[in-house]
Amino acid sequence: MEELILVDLDDREIGTMDKAEAHRLGRLHRAFSVFIVDGDRMLIQQRNRGKYHSGGLWANACCSHPRHGETLPEATERRLREELGISCELRELFDFVYFSRYADDLFEYEYDHVFVGEYSGECRFDSGEIERLRWIRFDELKQELLTEPEHFCSWFRIAAPKVMRLLQGR
Repeated sequence: MEELILVDLDDREIGTMDKAEAHRLGRLHRAFSVFIVDGDRMLIQQRNRGKYHSGGLWANACCSHPRHGETLPEATERRLREELGISCELRELFDFVYFSRYADDLFEYEYDHVFVGEYSGECRFDSGEIERLRWIRFDELKQELLTEPEHFCSWFRIAAPKVMRLLQGR
C-alpha cells in the first residue's frame, strides 16, 4: 500500500492516505515532475499503456509522489534511478496545482513540484512504467503541444511550456 502526503493549497502537510483512495476521492496530494534537458532538447516518455491513467500519453522524464518522511530531493533522485536508471543534479523551478478527472471515480489533484536537470547519457528505463523515450527539440515540442495536445498528459501540457520559457530566459 502506497501512502500519499495530503496537503493544503499552501503545500502544508495535513495527513496521509492510500494512493488508490486519494485518487478515487480526488484529494489534494504532494507530487513532483522531473524534466530532463540537454541543451534545447527535452527527454520525454510515453507512459506504459497499462498505467491506470494516461497510459500511452507522452509526459516528462519522470513523475511520482514523495513518500511520507522523504524529502522532495530524495524522492526525485529515487524515481530517476527507478524509472530511467540515471542520476543527475536537479533544481526546483516552480510548483503548481492541477486537477484532472479521468473517470467517474478517478481523479488527479496534485500540488506538483517541478524539477529540472541536465543529462545527455544513456537511460535504462523501467518498461512497467515507460513504453518509449525520445529526445525532442523545444521548437518541435511546442508545435506538437499546439497541434496534438491530446497526445500529452494533462500536467505536462501545463508545465512543459513554462519549463521551456524559463530555460530559454523568457
